[in-house]
Amino acid sequence: MSSFAGRTAIVGVGRTESPRTPGRTSLSLHADVSRRALEDAGLARHEVDGVLTAGCDYGTYCEEVAHSTVLCEYMGLRPRFTYTVDLGTPVFAKAVEIAATAIASGLCQTVLIASAEAPVSRASRREAVEGMAHFGHPEFELPYGVSIPAFYALLARRHMYEYGTTGEQLARVAVAMRRHAALNPWALLREPITVEDVLASRMIADPLHKLDCCITTDGGGALVVTSLERARDLRRPPVLVLGSGQGFSHEHLVAAPSLTTFGSVGSGAAAFAMAGLGPEDMDLAELYDNFTISVVLQLEDLGFCGKGEGGPFVEAGHIELGARLPVNPHGGLLSEAHPGRPGGILHVIEAVLQLRGVCGPRQVPNARVGLVHGVGGVMSNHATVILGRE
Repeated sequence: MSSFAGRTAIVGVGRTESPRTPGRTSLSLHADVSRRALEDAGLARHEVDGVLTAGCDYGTYCEEVAHSTVLCEYMGLRPRFTYTVDLGTPVFAKAVEIAATAIASGLCQTVLIASAEAPVSRASRREAVEGMAHFGHPEFELPYGVSIPAFYALLARRHMYEYGTTGEQLARVAVAMRRHAALNPWALLREPITVEDVLASRMIADPLHKLDCCITTDGGGALVVTSLERARDLRRPPVLVLGSGQGFSHEHLVAAPSLTTFGSVGSGAAAFAMAGLGPEDMDLAELYDNFTISVVLQLEDLGFCGKGEGGPFVEAGHIELGARLPVNPHGGLLSEAHPGRPGGILHVIEAVLQLRGVCGPRQVPNARVGLVHGVGGVMSNHATVILGRE
């Protein structure tokens, strides 16, 4: 067992007031969600001695400097341990591991993790499209005009070819996420959709339709991690960090050894081994749903079903609330919110709230253990964390 497994806990969470934050800078949003998380934990700023952030992308001078220290200066924090974690969108599961390791090793006692952006309010549509157009290998991918949706479309098409996965099965992921979002007053999109709606929506990159693709919003959140001993004296019931893992298979898709199996296999296996648990023990899963195919791939690689069985698993309704493995009860990136890099922290926050048992109509009954998995690039970098109630 790792030195931190079961000895550290998430004790505070905070998020923006809504997925729309007009007139706000990234830095001010970071500070806002950080204050909310500290208030949730019942802690004061001076009790924070560790700070982790993931950098920022929009509308502030701190894009080119050490972001975590800029936030510390902005909020008047004086940590003993601070770091800007650059791992793309799986950064938050990894940040929880880094925080837990730092606490268990004695580097600090209480770590604040924060990330928030306003891509919709701060960037134009043209800037957003241009950002996607410059994603890829400069020699072997970009010259061919690929985009992020096109990359994921390649994965979907290959999965269809190898395993018979259908567009209808992918659409059921989007339908399930929207059904969950309908129970979440914070979610941006709450109107019900059907499989037919998904398949009738505009084609973005064959076979992915518009409703197979994540939305774009502002937003973000923060977490507070501390030792279990300290956590027991605080305002909220502790959510323990039980296990974690990281995996990698490629940076650019052109170099991927497979188009259907990825580093999530190793990431999940490491997290399960550390926690002494298996996929069958999870009461819920928070999976990075930037595209519907991503959920299918993660279900398989993390061991919730066999390789090639992801489509039928979703089609059978197993990822819905009340079923075998509720996935993203908050609605995920497909329906709740997706503010770019901070999207993954919303998955961690939802897992914490579910394990506290405070999610109202979207609550997973008797949830005691949950998995959060983050994906960066085109199924490139992976990080998994397993959380549980004491």
